[in-house]
Amino acid sequence: MRKSLTLILSLLCIVFCNISAVAHARVVLGDERLNEGFVQAMLQNQRLGLFTNQTGVDSKLRSSVDLLRQRFDLQAIYVPEHGLFGAVAAGEKFDSNTYKNLPVYSLYGDSRRPSKEMLAKIDTMVVDIQDVGVRHYTYFSSLAYIMEECAKFNKKVVILDRPNPLGGKMEGPVLKPENATFIGLYPMPLRHGLTIGEFARYINQEQGINCQLEVVPMKRYRRSQLWQATKLPWVQTSPLIPTQKTAFLYAVTGVIGDSNLSVGVGTAKPFFYVGAPFADALEVQQALQALQIPNVEFRALAFTPRYGAYKDELVQGVEIYLQDARHTNLVELQYRIFNVFRKLYGDQVQFPERGYGAKGYKIDIALGEDSLRQDAEEPATFLRWQKECSAFALAVRPYLLYE
Repeated sequence: MRKSLTLILSLLCIVFCNISAVAHARVVLGDERLNEGFVQAMLQNQRLGLFTNQTGVDSKLRSSVDLLRQRFDLQAIYVPEHGLFGAVAAGEKFDSNTYKNLPVYSLYGDSRRPSKEMLAKIDTMVVDIQDVGVRHYTYFSSLAYIMEECAKFNKKVVILDRPNPLGGKMEGPVLKPENATFIGLYPMPLRHGLTIGEFARYINQEQGINCQLEVVPMKRYRRSQLWQATKLPWVQTSPLIPTQKTAFLYAVTGVIGDSNLSVGVGTAKPFFYVGAPFADALEVQQALQALQIPNVEFRALAFTPRYGAYKDELVQGVEIYLQDARHTNLVELQYRIFNVFRKLYGDQVQFPERGYGAKGYKIDIALGEDSLRQDAEEPATFLRWQKECSAFALAVRPYLLYE
């Protein structure tokens, strides 16, 4: 009897240990499957282009430029906002150039679409680039334009899939059509919950792009995973997103940065702070703490940006501490933080217009609607957002690749 019990316990231990090992195993990226037969069949005997930047690396930080050149016929590189190395500041144009004797085409210069000439020497466009999980980040828009042009000129698109660092949760408003711009083309939630491969599958069908599309999915990726659980190294996605923690705070304060409040740009911790020269740090901190938001703490602080808004001015406000990002609605948190500043300081909180001859307000474009600027009531707004996210989740379900 004892021997049987010991055997059963041993078997149970083996089963649960194996389950635990799988649960904690590293995610295998799409660009780590290049030697597999189905990927070889996609890319062999094809002249390849590669849409990428510094984030296009495998788990050992080897560049997808080198990984593709070793195995296939790579002809050209295409790069989004911030350039090939992520060194160009937000919004700054840059010209095409060369890298390792390959042409590097800028998709953030005079045109944001690859031209017929840029695509002439390739048959297939490979995509390996890391998104941050928030709609108002331009890499998805660049991909959409690539897909449209590849459809036009009969080029295939192959996505080497990568994780959504914020996981599969969907939060915030779905973009309203009047606010569609390059920083948000399609009606999706602010925290969209999709991988880049899932996004491509969704827009290819639902937006009628209809390019020849293939996705190389990841292995061992689950929708519930946040970046930390993937066990992958983080490479800064752009100059102001240096760490994976920053990606979460960008989801909390990125929209606020399109008001006249500072979100710490120009400091060592962009997007961790919210403040203004007219604010009182203790007053703001006390007002936010009084909300008793679960899993979030606020520290009163003062900072002096080295560049950007309020350069060399003393700014007072708070630093945001996400104690449990998994159980925090990041977009609703952003709305509540902003409303505290507006209640405390009234008309001193302002909304810059878009400028450059374009109508509308920056904050509406970033959020995807005007509810924040119009001071819509929180409970009703949040309930509407949740309904919009539920409808989007249902619409996108056929295009999801992971459980």
